[in-house]
Amino acid sequence: MSTEFLKVAHAAREAAAELAPLPRAPKDHALRVLADALVARAAEIVEANARDVERARAQGTAETMIDRLRLDESRVAAIADAVRQVADLPDPVGEVVRGSTLPNGLELRQVRVPIGVIGIIYEGRPNVTVDAAALCLKSGNAVLLRGSSSAYASNTALVQVMQEALQATEVPAEAVQLVPGQTRDSVKELMRARGLVDVLIPRGGASLINSVVEESTVPVIETGVGNCHVYVDAEADVELAVQILLNAKAQRPSVCNAAETFLVHEEIADAFVPRALEALREAGVTVHGDERIARYGEVVPATEDDYLTEYVSLDIAAAVVGSLEEAVTHIRRYGSGHTDAIVTRSQRAARRFVALVDSAAVAVNASTRFTDGGEFGFGAEIGISTQKLHARGPMGLPELTSTKWIYTGEGHLRTSEGTVVAG
Repeated sequence: MSTEFLKVAHAAREAAAELAPLPRAPKDHALRVLADALVARAAEIVEANARDVERARAQGTAETMIDRLRLDESRVAAIADAVRQVADLPDPVGEVVRGSTLPNGLELRQVRVPIGVIGIIYEGRPNVTVDAAALCLKSGNAVLLRGSSSAYASNTALVQVMQEALQATEVPAEAVQLVPGQTRDSVKELMRARGLVDVLIPRGGASLINSVVEESTVPVIETGVGNCHVYVDAEADVELAVQILLNAKAQRPSVCNAAETFLVHEEIADAFVPRALEALREAGVTVHGDERIARYGEVVPATEDDYLTEYVSLDIAAAVVGSLEEAVTHIRRYGSGHTDAIVTRSQRAARRFVALVDSAAVAVNASTRFTDGGEFGFGAEIGISTQKLHARGPMGLPELTSTKWIYTGEGHLRTSEGTVVAG
């Protein structure tokens, strides 16, 4: 490993040990100081971000991706507000998950503790730099941040502001670190820093996530690609279904909880599909539909790959299905386990869909866009996990902790005959 990487990794390790025992008050104070600094220095952050945006445009980056990258003073203010919201949240560290007094008199507790050093690898969304730092600091963890090279100037400015703000607090400034370098070598160093980094969280597209999962020697919490579905049931309210679909797809198409496929029951297709195609067309959405969808209007013929694709653009795949069960089969085959929604007036259909769809979040008569840490009341999220171990769905503060067991006795000794109390 390079000297530069080892320097920041060891500094983060030492900072994590200093940060872990801090009570809530100094952590909350540090977050509020950090938020104020972001607002006060918004102009220099936006100036740095403008260099990233200019470079992205010169490279022909799609506007939807530039939207993820862009910062202005209002967005910086919103990021700072998210930090304040994290400060207002309960501190998970020290929470007793469960406890009891054992028959032998030992008092046993399982208590939440920080994980230690968390590495984050993410693509061109500089707000993640601050969101991740805030959540890690609040939960008592140090963080190593490796954003994409497309946002390097923005991330450098943000980390500098945060580190300088933390110098005036009890939280060590070294608890927030930017991994040095812009090449893939620096990513590999983070992925192979077992013993220095306790867990790694990738945030981004399928290729990034798969690469980290397959190559990392550091334990990984897998965050998910957002191939989300909206299923319009036979007993759906047509106008409500159109509004939910339009919001799920077009309100912000570049995010992971945007819908990428809609499925419609054949019994309601005549009423729903023409309205949906019209509304999507007016919103600038291109529909990639099967032959049955194509009967109702002009669409791009859908391929197998369309149903597997997370577009992050104004595109959506579509198909007509013969039953709720067929919709579920489609979701199981092509979905990513992120968020899937049903629109229906039937409680029976809703219950069955919820029972059969094995995703991190399932929505009933609501847009997929609500799968979000902020919307769930967690504050800013570190990511949305689609795995089934430790954390699933939006990852807030509790998901950034581990636990340890504490047992207290009065001289308890374990012998071959059982427990005795010394003295």
